[in-house]
Parts: sequence; structure tokens; C-alpha cells
Amino acid sequence: MSELLMLSVILLPVLAGIMIWFFKFSERRYMCVYVVCALAAEAALCTALCFAPEAGLTVFSMTPSLRAALRPDSLGKMFLMVASLGFLVSGIFSLKYMDREEEEGSYPEKMFYSFYLMTLGAIAGMDLSSTLVGMYLFFEMITLLSVPMVLYEKTEEASRAAMKYLFYSMGGALLGLGCIFVLSGLSSSGEFSPGGILDPAAAASELPLILGALFAGLVGFCTKAGMYPMHGWLPTAHPAAPAPASAVLSGVITKAGVLAVIRLVFFTVGANTVRGTWVQYALCILSLITVFMGSMMAYRENVFKKRLAYSSVSQISYVLFGLFVMENSSVSGALLQVIFHASVKICLFLTAGSVIYNLGRRECSGYRGMGRYMPVTFACFTMASLSLIGIPPFAGFTAKWFLALGSLSSDLEVISWAGPAVLLISALLTAGYLLPISVSAFFPGKEGISMEGLPDTDFIRREGGALMKIPLILLAVFALAAGVFSGTFTSLTGKIASYILGL
Repeated sequence: MSELLMLSVILLPVLAGIMIWFFKFSERRYMCVYVVCALAAEAALCTALCFAPEAGLTVFSMTPSLRAALRPDSLGKMFLMVASLGFLVSGIFSLKYMDREEEEGSYPEKMFYSFYLMTLGAIAGMDLSSTLVGMYLFFEMITLLSVPMVLYEKTEEASRAAMKYLFYSMGGALLGLGCIFVLSGLSSSGEFSPGGILDPAAAASELPLILGALFAGLVGFCTKAGMYPMHGWLPTAHPAAPAPASAVLSGVITKAGVLAVIRLVFFTVGANTVRGTWVQYALCILSLITVFMGSMMAYRENVFKKRLAYSSVSQISYVLFGLFVMENSSVSGALLQVIFHASVKICLFLTAGSVIYNLGRRECSGYRGMGRYMPVTFACFTMASLSLIGIPPFAGFTAKWFLALGSLSSDLEVISWAGPAVLLISALLTAGYLLPISVSAFFPGKEGISMEGLPDTDFIRREGGALMKIPLILLAVFALAAGVFSGTFTSLTGKIASYILGL
């Protein structure tokens, strides 16, 4: 039963994405029903898999040590639920946002939804992979299947952004592949295991090679997560992609890089092999540089979606820093940040989409007084912003608290206190580039409301209808409720952190 569920979780969205091309929907609403049913069924299957007995399944085997296999551990199940729910909420929002009917029975967004669904299937495959080969194959599929979503607008900007995303991701994946070649030859077991799978004798004699390969591989896989110096694709791809694509790119797809980092460090090489080495210090420093740089660039940026893209560069490196510290509290905080950042950043990008859809404005300076016409949208934006900053009782505060505790309890000397200091500075910068948008939207001051170039006022008041507002409300309420009742999440991530560290 578990084996069938695993295959279904991967194949259902892939097949649904392929089959959408074979249906000639007489009305667009029928296509919308098809997409929502596929996404809802996928979320239901993922939920069922979380409660099913753990089982393994070999997909194919090239050699005893080079094979693609599936096994849903607690870590993979957590990432799987984040992906399925994130895609479901963004998919519902997209039904209104992507409404661009050209002629009866022909809808240009078919291409978008086809690759949207197939990307979800590839993400599910990576989340469930229990070997390096399987993880790498699905990691590459995520890139190839998500590029058309960035390219969807078919503008020159979209073409450049898609190519940049592709080149960065493929380059990073090649570094990861080189690392996998080295580690596979030194592994005593084919499947991931907490504590690592390297042969002890080989690990002792080939430590410099292992650390060098690991560092290159982590930098490569962190390209997807936007860590410096491989972050350049994010601020280019997000503004060019449709808002629902930007939402899942930031909230879900970037987490593929995070999962690859966890699998390499904790389940292949082992935390004890990396702890205290130059690799740990170098990665901690790179992640902190990214946290500060991303926040500073977001603070200086005026284009709404590009500001949020730089914010993602910063916020995802919170996760990476917590993982590289390798303490129980920091890893637990990193996992909390995975969950809370996904929900909050999806909410923020969807609010950006709602504002662009209804107002046609892409620059933050043009939202003065718009809270009067889009009160729900900007209220949800404000709640999500407070969580991203880390203000209690919103969910983001809990994640950042655990990250700081883990850093302070580590033996990383200067980094142990520099980490919380950088996180605090980043939080202040985050407040500086998010809260002024809310303040100017609801309190325009003496300058008044900026109405130049706006569409009809009655149209603005609709805020895109229920399909746009309900996902925003659900995500904003979650950001508050998950903080108020954070015990459930901290208990879950604490157990997964202990499992990752082999405690």
C-alpha cells in the first residue's frame, strides 16, 4: 500500500500535467476544476502517505551503489506537505490571475498548468528519494520543468530570466553531480542514513577530498536556494514570472536546494565529519553574507516583486545558516523557517500578484493610499510581513528564536554571536523594506492617494474576487495561528532535527 501511495504521489501530478493537453475544455471553468481537483488529490495523497507505514521502493538500479530508490522518512514527509499545500493554495489563486482566454476551447495558460503540475510531481520525487542518484535526477527535473513557468509571459525579459535561471541551476547541479561522483565511490551504503553512509576507513584516509567535494557540491545545490555567490537568478526570475509561479519558486522550489543540503551533510557525509572543519566555517560565513546582502538589496529595491525576490535570498539563508551550525536548536529553527517562510513568502508574492492584477502597478512607491481600495490584500500583506520580520506572536519569531539559540549554544567562536547579530540586523532591514508599504497604503498622509493611471474604481474594489482573497486570508491567518500555537510545530521539528542529527 505504501509503495503504491509513493508512486501515486509522484505520478498523479505528472500525468495530470501531461493529460491537460489532450482535453479541449469547452469553458475555462472546466479546466480550472480539473487543475484544482488534481492539486487537491495530490494534497490528499501526500497526507495519506504521512500516516502510512514506512516502506522502500527501488525505481531502477544501475549498480548496487548507484540506484534510484524511494523511502518516505519524516524529513521528506515534511517537505512533501509544504510543497503540496503551497502548490494547492497558489494554484487556487492562479485561477483568477491567469485568466487570459483567447478563443473558445483554447487557453494559453494550459502550458503554465501543465508544467506547474509536473513540477510538483518532480518535487515529490525528490522529497521521497532515499539515494543520491534519485535525488539528483529529480533535482534536475525540477529545474527543467519549472523553467517554462518563468518563460510564460514570452517577453524578452522573461526569456532572459528563464535562461539565467536555467544556466545558474544547471551549473550548480553540475557541481552537485561532481560531489555525488566522489561520495558515491566512498559510500558503504546506497541509501541515506542519519550520521552518514561513508565508509569509515575511506572517510579517514580521504578526508581532504571529501571536504573539497562536499563544499563544491553544497555551493552547487545552494544555487537553487539562492546562497551567495550563486544567487543572481532569483531577482531576475521572480519579476518576470507570473505571480503564482514566483510564489512557488520562492516558497517551495528553492527548498529543493535546502533538502539537498540536508541529505548531503547529515545523511551522506555525516555532521560529525563536517563539524569543526573549514567547510562548516566557510558555509556559515557565506550564509550570513547572503542574509545581510539580500536584506540590504531588498531595502534598496523599488520594484515590488524584485524586492520580495531579494528578501527570499536573505530569508532562505536563515535556513542554511541554521543547518550549517549543526546544533539541535538551530536545525529545529531551520526546519521551522522552511515551513513558515514557505507560507509567508507565498502570501507576499500572491499579494504582489493581486496588486499587479488589479492596479497594474509594480513599484512599491505607487501603492500610497491603495489600502482603501484593497483592504483585505494589504491587511494580509501586513500580517505576512510581521511574521517575516519575526515579531511575536507571529510564526516567524519562533523560527528565528530557535536559530539564535542554536547559534549561541554552538562552539563556533565568533560565528556563535555574529550569527544572531546578523539575523537581528536583517530583521530591522526587513521591517524597513516591508512595513513602509503597509503604512503608505493605509495612511497616505498629506500627499494623498496616488490615482494616476489606475483602472476603474469599482474594479479595484473587488480585489480580484474570492479566488484571490481566500488564499491570502488563509495564509495570513496561518502566519498568526502558527505563532500563537507554535508548540505543535516546535515539537514536530524538534523530533525531525533529532532524527537528522542522529540523536
